[in-house]
Order: sequence, then structure tokens, then C-alpha cells
Amino acid sequence: MQHFQLTIENHIAHLVLSRPEALNTMGPRFWRELDGVLDALHRGSDARVLLISSTGKHFSTGMALDVFGGAIQMDDASAAGRAAISDLLAELQATFTRLETLRIPVITAIQGGCIGGAVDMVTAACMRYCTRDAFFCIQEINIGIVADVGTLQRLPKLIPMGVVREMAYTGRRLPAARALAAGLVNEVFDTQEAMLDAALQTAREIAAKPPVALWGSKQALNYARDHSVADSLQQMGWLQGVVWSEAQVREAVAAMQQKRPGEFAPLAPLQRFTDLPSDA
Repeated sequence: MQHFQLTIENHIAHLVLSRPEALNTMGPRFWRELDGVLDALHRGSDARVLLISSTGKHFSTGMALDVFGGAIQMDDASAAGRAAISDLLAELQATFTRLETLRIPVITAIQGGCIGGAVDMVTAACMRYCTRDAFFCIQEINIGIVADVGTLQRLPKLIPMGVVREMAYTGRRLPAARALAAGLVNEVFDTQEAMLDAALQTAREIAAKPPVALWGSKQALNYARDHSVADSLQQMGWLQGVVWSEAQVREAVAAMQQKRPGEFAPLAPLQRFTDLPSDA
């Protein structure tokens, strides 16, 4: 990969944006590589949590400017061409939605600028840590377009609508202190090193839990965000019926009492039906 470095150790997948000289911008290859990584992590069974961090001064300054300069051609001169824009955007949206639907929790660690498409990306994660110099910016309004890959849909679920509207209409930066006060980030750190240490500690704690219970918790929280309490309680009953395991509960309790790591089965690897051997 050119845009990322991936390691998996002790059930923690650590994905690092690795093009600081280009401010970790997002071009077509970025999307292809990220989509491939997330698909592999989703189908695999080794990783129990994903940490996404970055390198250089800025986490990411969003979509590469050459994309807007013509790398992707969008025809706005006809109804058919404009209709095709929707399908193009759906592909980009689907990549970041993979973070939301990934079978494991996702933590992001953000330093410096988190701009444009990077806001789309981190709002699809479960948790966000940042450094004191971090800031968030809905850059799209500054270049004459509407943010279209998830920010305007997910950010209002995380912070007050008035703050979202201010960011979306003005393109102003939301600094780390205000992001913390609004609830966008979990914690703010003085240095990138301290932030990564804390993010990795959280990742280690998550990786020590039963993977199927983590999967169930993420399913329940995502569902509850978008549904009524009554509907979510009903879904919870069905979900608990899927993930409940007496053996797992006994192991978790015993491990806690004996002050030792628990031993839990991984999630089952996923296969595509179309990849199965066939005699036809």
C-alpha cells in the first residue's frame, strides 16, 4: 500500500495514514486501499479492534485537490450525467460506512487538521481522541460544494445541530477544546505520543473482551442511534439471543476473579458465497 501501513498485533489492528508529505490527502488510490483493508479486517478473525492514526503535521486534509481539478469527471450538463454523480458518491460513502459496519470497534487518533473528507471518515468511527493542536473543518463549503460523504449525516448524531450548522455554513475550524466540549472527541492530549499511548491502552482493553460481545454491543449502539427506544429494546432481545453464551460468561467472570486475561473464541471468518468452490 502507498497510503497506509497496517500491523496486527495482540488482536489490535493499527492502520496508519502514511503520506505526510502529501498531507495524507485522499485520492482514488486512497479509497481503493482503504476499502480493501476494511474488507479484509471485516472478513478476518484476528483483529478485535481497529486503531486509525496518522503521520506528519495533519491527520488528513481531505480529498486531494486534483480530484476536484478533473481527475474525476462529473457531467453536470445533462440529467443522465447528474444522475450518475449519485452512484459515484454512493461508492465513496460505502467505503466510510465500512468503518461503521465493521465487526470490530474503531478508534481514531487525530493530530493537526482533520479537514473535509477526513471529517467524513472519523465521524464513522466509534471513538475519537485528538491532540491539543487538532481542529475539524467542513472544508467543502469553502470550495463551493456540499459535504457529501457522511459528515452532514453523522456529525449531527455526535454534536449539537447548531454547532454542525455553524461549521457547515461557514467552513470555520472547530478547535480541539471546543470539539471536546461538544462531545465530538473523547479526550484531548498535549502530544501525539500521549494520544497514541492512550488510544492503544483503550484498544488493549477492548481487545481483551469477548469478540462476539463487542460485535453485539456495536450492533446495538448503531441501531439505537437511528431508532426509537422501543424498537431498540426489541432489537436488543433478538441480539442477546444471538450472542448469549453461558460458557463465555463463566470464562469472563472467572478471568475477572482470578485477575487473568480471558480466553475467548474469535469471530468466525466470513466467506463470500461467490468465492465458494462450485461444480457448476
